[in-house]
Amino acid sequence: MDNNKRDYSDFFKPQQDDNGNERRDAREEQTDKTEKPSYYYSYGPFKSSIQDEQSSETTTASSDQGTSQVEITSPRPVRPYYGYSSEADRQLQQQTAAQWDYNNAKKKSNPLKSYMATFLAGAVVVGSLMFASDKMNLFGDAGAMATNNGAVSGSVSKANGSGGNGGVTTAALDSVVRPGNISQIVNNASPAVVKINTYVKSSNRSRSGMNSDIFNFFFGDGQRQQTPNNNGSQRQSAGMGSGFIFDKEGYILTNEHVINGADEIEVEVQGYAEPFKAKLLGSEYSLDLAVLKIEKKDKDFSMLEMGSSDDINVGDWVVAIGNPYGFDHTVTVGVLSAKERPIDIPDNQGTREYQHLLQTDASINPGNSGGPLLNLNGQVIGINTAVSAQAQGIGFAIPTSTVTSVLENLKNNVKIPLPYIGVNIQDVPEELVKDLKLDNAEGTVVASVVQGSPASKADLQPYDVITEVNGEKIKDTEAFRDKIKSMKVGDKVTLTVVRNGSKVTTAVIIGDMNKK
Repeated sequence: MDNNKRDYSDFFKPQQDDNGNERRDAREEQTDKTEKPSYYYSYGPFKSSIQDEQSSETTTASSDQGTSQVEITSPRPVRPYYGYSSEADRQLQQQTAAQWDYNNAKKKSNPLKSYMATFLAGAVVVGSLMFASDKMNLFGDAGAMATNNGAVSGSVSKANGSGGNGGVTTAALDSVVRPGNISQIVNNASPAVVKINTYVKSSNRSRSGMNSDIFNFFFGDGQRQQTPNNNGSQRQSAGMGSGFIFDKEGYILTNEHVINGADEIEVEVQGYAEPFKAKLLGSEYSLDLAVLKIEKKDKDFSMLEMGSSDDINVGDWVVAIGNPYGFDHTVTVGVLSAKERPIDIPDNQGTREYQHLLQTDASINPGNSGGPLLNLNGQVIGINTAVSAQAQGIGFAIPTSTVTSVLENLKNNVKIPLPYIGVNIQDVPEELVKDLKLDNAEGTVVASVVQGSPASKADLQPYDVITEVNGEKIKDTEAFRDKIKSMKVGDKVTLTVVRNGSKVTTAVIIGDMNKK
């Protein structure tokens, strides 16, 4: 076994066989037998400097044939590997790196120059676009109108790409710009719009409603001044407002709160130097409407045609004309913001419960009250009535649908019958649904009953919840009021009431509020 152990301590030492003789590779023996020609050789590790030029040396080489001169050429320099750590190798690395760095210095980019170049390029592009848009007037109304009158006068967009008419929705450019006939509407309507000045005697300075904060909030405070009348006594200006002539004989429609409590009423008409003395024919506090009459002199008065407020849509253009703060015949333009708005305005006489009002963002200010709200046909579709003094673009007008039904009564000074039953009501609070033993908050709860009213005679009581009228369910207080106002005086209605959790029915005869 020991004979099989060989010494591997030096791998490159010649190994001996079992007889102690050195073993030679068969390839060496074969090589010795072959004639060895002369070649160029390189010996030993490469020691070279890049600065040394390639040189050729001669030496002698021995062979079986003898010795001969052999030319030895030094190997060409190679690119160094930068992993050496000796001083000579580091110098060699630096020298070689210098050959690859043609500028012999590292280039550094300047970010400021890049920023400046980008900024200048952007400024040039933006400036060019602004110049082009200004020249072409792309963002002005004139540009839009010019485009509207030109090749694009058809439609801006279509719901489908086909040229057919089926299912196509278009938006004309003239629908997104202000209509061009405003000045014509104003020229035709202005002669019929009047300014109303009201006066009270010095001994009767108080005017109903004028001391109410909520009244001033919606209607504004009147301008007051002392002026002598023809008898030499003092009179006080109670306020001013607007109105319009709806009949060529001199009939004027305005708000009741404009002339409320006035001892004298004067009307200024465009084209006349002197104001007219006006006579109050009829008024209605709850509707806030009044009709005046002035006597014509030599010719008929200009008048405005009454239109239908039911035909106008939210978003349609409207024009308001009036005398805000004494600025005669001020014209404002806007759109119809909403319909069927209810507001309540208390004053010293009670509470004006407005229903079905039109809301507009056309500027309405104190002094506009009683003036016309016109559609684009120049027709009256509302009477400007109130404005929120602490808001912008929230004005209200009484619709002509309310006016036309009572206009003849006002002209003839006939009291307008107002249906009522005599209860103060409110919506059912959610927190009281269980206490009132209800299933939900639908209906209206009776807060109080007017003594001697139709409701009192029908035995309605506080905390009764009215849920049905003639078998039709009532959703809330507003729905109940609308239902009663749609009745005629003398009609008999059946009310369904929830009292202490039980349903009770009672019959009520509709009364007239103006006769109570």
